[in-house]
Amino acid sequence: MASERIENLVRQMTLEEKAAQMVQIPYAQTGREESLRWAKMGAGSFLHVLGDDAREVQRAALSSRLGIPVLFGIDAVRGHALNDRATIFPTQLACACAWDREIAKDMGKVTAREVATDGLHWTFSPLLCLSRDARWGRVDETFGEDPYLTGELAAAIIEGYQGGDLASPESIAACAKHFIAYGEATGARDAYDSSVSCRKVREVFLPPFQKAVDAGCATFMTAYGSIDCTPLTADPHMLRDILRDEMGFQGFVVTDWSNVTSLVRNQRVAKDADEASLLAALAGNDMMMNSPEFYESVIRLVKEGKLEEAVLDEAVRHILTVKERMGLFEQPEKTGKPGCIGCEEHQQIALNAARRSITLLKNNGILPLKKVKKIAVIGGNGDDIRAQYGDWTYFTHPEPIPGRQPVRPYTTVREGLEKLAAEKGIACEYAYGCGPVPSEKDDLDAAVKAAEGADAVILVVGDVVSQFGENRDRAELTLSGKQLELFALLRALQIPIVTVLLSSKPLVMGTIPDETDALVAAFNGGAHGGQAVAEALFGLFNPSGRLPISFPRRTGQVPVYYNQLPGWHGGKYCDLPNTPQFVFGEGLSYTDFAYRDLTMDAETLTASVSVQNVGKEAGLETVQVYFRDCVSSVITPVKNLIAFRQVALQPGESQRVTIQLNRSDFSLVNRQEQRVVEEGEFTLMVGRSSRDEDLLMVNFTL
Repeated sequence: MASERIENLVRQMTLEEKAAQMVQIPYAQTGREESLRWAKMGAGSFLHVLGDDAREVQRAALSSRLGIPVLFGIDAVRGHALNDRATIFPTQLACACAWDREIAKDMGKVTAREVATDGLHWTFSPLLCLSRDARWGRVDETFGEDPYLTGELAAAIIEGYQGGDLASPESIAACAKHFIAYGEATGARDAYDSSVSCRKVREVFLPPFQKAVDAGCATFMTAYGSIDCTPLTADPHMLRDILRDEMGFQGFVVTDWSNVTSLVRNQRVAKDADEASLLAALAGNDMMMNSPEFYESVIRLVKEGKLEEAVLDEAVRHILTVKERMGLFEQPEKTGKPGCIGCEEHQQIALNAARRSITLLKNNGILPLKKVKKIAVIGGNGDDIRAQYGDWTYFTHPEPIPGRQPVRPYTTVREGLEKLAAEKGIACEYAYGCGPVPSEKDDLDAAVKAAEGADAVILVVGDVVSQFGENRDRAELTLSGKQLELFALLRALQIPIVTVLLSSKPLVMGTIPDETDALVAAFNGGAHGGQAVAEALFGLFNPSGRLPISFPRRTGQVPVYYNQLPGWHGGKYCDLPNTPQFVFGEGLSYTDFAYRDLTMDAETLTASVSVQNVGKEAGLETVQVYFRDCVSSVITPVKNLIAFRQVALQPGESQRVTIQLNRSDFSLVNRQEQRVVEEGEFTLMVGRSSRDEDLLMVNFTL
């Protein structure tokens, strides 16, 4: 229910003011003069406007007839990274490698504080789509392939953004996106149709969004795409029946960029702006991002009797209620914490997140680096801060600026290794070799020469921002350019090779996983990703990352997500093994852990297992809990993650880990689209990854 103040405001508003409140204006595209005109008309929100420009727009809005404050939104998806002075965190995918709710929460808290200090209110984050096909361009923005892990990290980062009170000077509104099944588009084609059933939506894609609702997420964003050919922007069943009536969402819904316009131009379900605006309003979208034609269309629709004004009243109530929750009527500008943007405290939190993201996938004993007198660092991505940052920073948005200079502090892999090597009296030579995209800088011979005489080669491979992001889906996931050729030449030197994958997503690495001496997944680690890699290689900390996403052996093997359905004849392609290259939950350490004595009390639903550090180093282990429904009314996955715990153990130390589960953890969505728990036999699996060989198993009956 809206407050008395909001109801009074709605009663005072003209039709034109209501329509304006439902429009979000992109400042960078619209320009200063036109933006100020929209602010005086009562536009509800602006995006991608910073500092004094935002303050000028707000003054214009407050001088309008009713003085309703503007809500400023920005894509602060991994720190306030569109501001070149801000703290730049690892991507969501890299963050998810930590499997740590507190890491995600801290990331949200720091981002909120810096965004608020810039006077802004709202971030379009977190992204809760599942990356079940690595060809999709936006894999880096996700928390990986699993609904449970995604939901847990989503709730944590939302808590970080919004804090205990949205009206706090250091809190901002979160936006759960993209509702829904956007990442499941056919062929991993961004914004394309997702041919999935409503039952599948409820079972696989809805749970993370339900956790966002339960966490009090202030706003939701509709997806670009469609489900079974119905655009999400024009789907009242999803936005009204499910999101609001069933899930209990109380905030407001914003479309993605130009979604209303897209109903006409791209998806062709509306003949003109009027029909598109009618569909969007009736579906339950409250605010229209970058579809300014909605304003005149919706006014015309009401005046012609084609749309009830009550539909606008409802949308405006939703928007104004969020503004009221944020305290904007009393304090239109967030104040944050002066001086905090990019401060040392925040940089240390980002460094910790980068360290926790480092995931060791192979090690034949070469790591940590010891007894080496010279190392060679090879590869374009080893000294490319743009590749290390990845997408959604000041390099790429609101628009790419190829000549933009990077702003310190940051540390590339080369810089991190050179610094630590110098401190240890170790020679370190760098050669570009090649990058992911062929260029005149490529020089494989120089790279081989630099490696000669080294005791170890650190080869950094991966991708660059031209190979991922919106509108950049990949048909082929194999390492691009001459990177595989470079590896082969270095391998021929018979010098130990440590391969670092600095990328936006899982990539197909040819013979590298089999032939390299060690393999580290670093993904896009943010400003301090290079330092984190260097520290991990030299053993300054013990890597504890675990993959939130599976790696295919070849592109044609996708999708390879761990929670597949059974029933495939033969269970594999005839020309490939039946397993991914690396599985969900996988990750090594500089120590080893042993699991023993798994028990499950079916009455109390309490699982218990003993975990011991059987190695020589202190380490952090992620205990992963999965289950399988042995017989069910619909086909269910071979396993599903339902819990995880992290335990820090000294060498030789053992701990009994007890995990309290709930009956709902073992539920499914039946043919009637109802979430139920069916009685019968279940298998509980506990261990270090989703691979069967890494799991202890016990059966029980519900």
